[in-house]
Amino acid sequence: MQYIGYGLLWLFLAYSFLGWVLETAAAAVKQKKFVNRGMINGPFCIIYGTAAVLMSIGLHEVTGIWLFFGSVIYAVSLEWIAGHWIEKYYHERWWDYSGIRWNLDGYICLPMSLLWGVLGFFCVRWGNRILIRLFDMLPVLLRNILIWALVVALAVDVLATYILLTGKSGRLDRWEAADNRFEQVSARLGKWISVQVEKRIHNAYHVVEQMELEEVFGTFAEGCGFYKVVWLFFAGAFLGDITETIFCRITAGVWMSRSSVVWGPFSIVWGLAIALVTAMLYKYRNRSDGFLFLAGTFLGGAYEYFCSVFTEMVFGTVFWDYSEIPFNLGGRINLLYCFFWGIAAVVWFKCCYPFISRMIERLPVIFGKVATWALILFMCCNITVSCMALARYGERQEGVPAKESWQVWTDAHFEDARVERIYPNAILVE
Repeated sequence: MQYIGYGLLWLFLAYSFLGWVLETAAAAVKQKKFVNRGMINGPFCIIYGTAAVLMSIGLHEVTGIWLFFGSVIYAVSLEWIAGHWIEKYYHERWWDYSGIRWNLDGYICLPMSLLWGVLGFFCVRWGNRILIRLFDMLPVLLRNILIWALVVALAVDVLATYILLTGKSGRLDRWEAADNRFEQVSARLGKWISVQVEKRIHNAYHVVEQMELEEVFGTFAEGCGFYKVVWLFFAGAFLGDITETIFCRITAGVWMSRSSVVWGPFSIVWGLAIALVTAMLYKYRNRSDGFLFLAGTFLGGAYEYFCSVFTEMVFGTVFWDYSEIPFNLGGRINLLYCFFWGIAAVVWFKCCYPFISRMIERLPVIFGKVATWALILFMCCNITVSCMALARYGERQEGVPAKESWQVWTDAHFEDARVERIYPNAILVE
């Protein structure tokens, strides 16, 4: 089943709450006290909600063992990213699997990964249907009020937590009061849960390691921070487009556009892949070729599958189809190209990344920051116009006349021939 709009919001909120309940109950059993396992003070563990939404979008077509393995990859990737993000911005480590065999830096481990796979399998296979049916039992007006009330409360809780952590407000007393209200709600629910499993609660995560950040001045985008990742995205998008164009020329004998956007040779899929894999595997860039190959193969396959499902759901268009290639999964990915992702990961970290990273760091600091935001603005406009061109192309195929100003402008600048030249492999689907 596909879920959109209020359905996805409901699943996100429901799984965030259920994840909080599960974590709180498990901590109460283990530590004999209440432990608020969320990143915020309210009774929500948003990592669970985010994982459930990603699985619901990316794995709704998959069944059997593939659903299990897909759930493992999505959950583990999110847990790995969240662990490093928390360590970087909170300067703390909120969980540690170092004492469990087959762990990776204490952030993920094989036993927990298998557990997430089982949970993801049951959620996508049966849990989503149950939760959606419960949601549909409510009157429409009540459903809308409930969703927006929870979304607003969650947003206020997140904002209050951020402001209190950073101190970026002149009225910290008000934000602290708002934050305390959410904490009281969590405490009451947590106390009830703890009573059920024996003891009441008090503290947050028992494993907290204070981290020190070293501020480095004078070098632009040193390490693997925000500015470096943005520049790597553009580098990857450009190189990916050039690579695919040359590959099509060699294998198919024709030159064709492989760009994801209407302005410039940029492949968004490749750009995001390079940025994400660098951010995720930066600490392991010096590991063996075999490790990088396996990580690139599994992560690349999961990423490409998610992109295929996402673009089809959002744009109603299939941009690639591997149905004719052996060992494919729904035509969205195939074993050979998954191996290509693994090879690309090795080549990237061993050959390309060191050189590109040095070139980026040579940029003057002020120029680098201004150029970064200019590139971000350009790409946001580029993606917006590309979405308009694709949406209008689909409408024209269905005979929808141009009535709105954006439709008239799009028809004038991106007629069918131009769109088909930019996206030669795009196939409209129901």
